[in-house]
Amino acid sequence: MTEQVQPLEEAPPQSRLLGRLASVDRWWLLVLAAVGLIFLLVKASPHPYEEIFNFLTDGIVMTLQITLTSFIFILIVGMFGGLGRLSRSWLIKGIASLYVEVIRGIPLLVQLLFIWFAMPQIFEKIGYLLMPYWPNAGQWFIDLKLQPFSAAVLGITICYGAYMSEIFRAGIQSIHHGQMEAARSLGMTYVQAMRYVILPQAVRVILPPVGNEFVTLLKDSSLVSVLAVADLTRRGREYMSRTFLSFETWTMVALIYLVLTLTFTRLTSALERRMSLGQRR
Repeated sequence: MTEQVQPLEEAPPQSRLLGRLASVDRWWLLVLAAVGLIFLLVKASPHPYEEIFNFLTDGIVMTLQITLTSFIFILIVGMFGGLGRLSRSWLIKGIASLYVEVIRGIPLLVQLLFIWFAMPQIFEKIGYLLMPYWPNAGQWFIDLKLQPFSAAVLGITICYGAYMSEIFRAGIQSIHHGQMEAARSLGMTYVQAMRYVILPQAVRVILPPVGNEFVTLLKDSSLVSVLAVADLTRRGREYMSRTFLSFETWTMVALIYLVLTLTFTRLTSALERRMSLGQRR
């Protein structure tokens, strides 16, 4: 006689619900608490908190635009900088290493001020040097003026690109050299091996530090207010200078930054869990 196999009993709905709740990132409650605090301040005291929030809305958009735009360029610079640090060419490796070491030794605020105030003078001198030989190009350099948004993105990209280069370099070096040898033995070129074998694996390794860099970049974007960029911090300064409500203004600014940073931190953590789950499979 053959024994009948008993079907597995399904977990009761209550147990499944508890399991799903246990898997939810509970730190989202902190995000909800910060949002709730902003909502209570706005509803309990529309003057001045609702006025402040409405005044800061375009500053929030500008902060996100600068952060996201800069981060795209930072990833590109970081990837090429990391590959340059690992290049077999001494010239490329030397240039990439010099860029990383010099830029990391200068504060971001100083770099932003240099780009905004000193770079136009450099462009002007280049233009005067080119005028006798190439008048059109010389005049173009003389007339070249960076807009605040462009200067902010350029400064942030140059600064954070150096740090991102080191993250990419460490991530690529963490992949066993046998992966490259196996790819080359299959007939792949160096570029193909990097694109299809090494970099996809390195992405899993560098994802946590890249996420941390994004959150740090979001907070450091407040420094672009010195370039007359109407970001969240500058809009807060403008409202405070009009009303002299220092406590209320900076409380609202701090809470908005807190919501933004906590939200992107949680999204990054969720992406890390998803990537690690796919790797275990």
